[in-house]
Amino acid sequence: MENLPPSFLIVVLLILVVVSGFFSGSETAMMALNRYRLKHLASLNNPSAKRVLKLLQRPDRLIGLILVGNNFANNLAASLATLLAIQLMGSDHIALAASVATISLTLVLLIFAEVTPKTVAALHPERIAFPASFLLTPLMIVLTPVVATVNFITNNLLKLFGVDVTDATDDHLSADELRSLVHESGSLIPPRRQKMLLRILDLEKHSVEDIMIPRNEVVGVDLDDDLSFIVDQLRTSVHTRLPIFRGDINNIIGILHLRNTARFLLQDDLTHETLGEVAREPYFIPEGTPLHTQLFNFQHEKRRIGIVVDEYGDVLGIVTLEDILEEIVGEFTTNFADTNSQQLVADEQGYYLIDGTAALREINRILDWDLPLEGPKTLNGLIIEHFQAIPSANICMETGGYLFEILQVVDNRVRKAKVRPVRRTLK
Repeated sequence: MENLPPSFLIVVLLILVVVSGFFSGSETAMMALNRYRLKHLASLNNPSAKRVLKLLQRPDRLIGLILVGNNFANNLAASLATLLAIQLMGSDHIALAASVATISLTLVLLIFAEVTPKTVAALHPERIAFPASFLLTPLMIVLTPVVATVNFITNNLLKLFGVDVTDATDDHLSADELRSLVHESGSLIPPRRQKMLLRILDLEKHSVEDIMIPRNEVVGVDLDDDLSFIVDQLRTSVHTRLPIFRGDINNIIGILHLRNTARFLLQDDLTHETLGEVAREPYFIPEGTPLHTQLFNFQHEKRRIGIVVDEYGDVLGIVTLEDILEEIVGEFTTNFADTNSQQLVADEQGYYLIDGTAALREINRILDWDLPLEGPKTLNGLIIEHFQAIPSANICMETGGYLFEILQVVDNRVRKAKVRPVRRTLK
């Protein structure tokens, strides 16, 4: 090799630098690939994605192959650079030539074979990894004996430290990680769909108590009422399904679908017994049931409405399939019985007039507020918890960064209140 011309050595050195840069960039690109996008492309029969995915099935072998090739190129380049330096500087300055060759080659490899290709690969992993797989796949076959030997030694060394390279990497996303992924999707997912996905993930954080209609607002049919009153109630009802009970809502005996009463109303032969016969048996839901669980329960039981009960069996309220769906897509039906459905409008001081029965989560959603959700579910509950007593009208309070002015108290509960954020100071 001493008789090799310097020009030939320079060409070979340049080739080795390119080879080293190829292996360095390939390593970074392979490790920087988005595994979920890679699996998606592979499912679409993208040949490059399939090839890369196969290489990544055993990352220890892939890294072994890349490092074998990288180290071979670097070591051979170091030998040739030293030989070139000796030829150019003379055999009398071997030590100086070796030092110059080491320093020069280190800078060249650092810039052109390490930093530059790895930076490009980190920024554009697919552009580097997919073409590189064309060469890495046959090299894996050709260098199998060498790679297998290196892996055998390194894998046994790792076992001494309790590391098993055969363990599959856990690529599954948790709910919080998936939530972050949706947040970072940016313009790839339209804002409306993004909100829907996030709301689906948030279902497990909330229970049926958060969205149920409380028992004092439940509209039902009391079979102890006069039949003429019941008929008028059925004819004017804005609901499709009504719970029927005797005397007290805790004595629910069924869920009545108004479709089943139409023929009786037309023939005027409706009786209390008939109502009980056409009603479907009630479906009870334990308090604390997560919304995502209840959604599947509704599907499994072929139900659209359920009665929420506490641990003593007392009725707390009702929840419907539509209520849960609206948690995902937002309100898509008009609730004629909801007095809070009117648009909230602020007065000149920034106060919003809100009904005491309004759910805190609904207020936060409509006004983009951050009222505390730990504990009470309604505005009335939040105010009572703050005072630890039933407050009187015309009293003000501040909690959670919001100012409250109680306007009306009826039947031991706050009927109306005005609320505004503290940050909106009076002028």
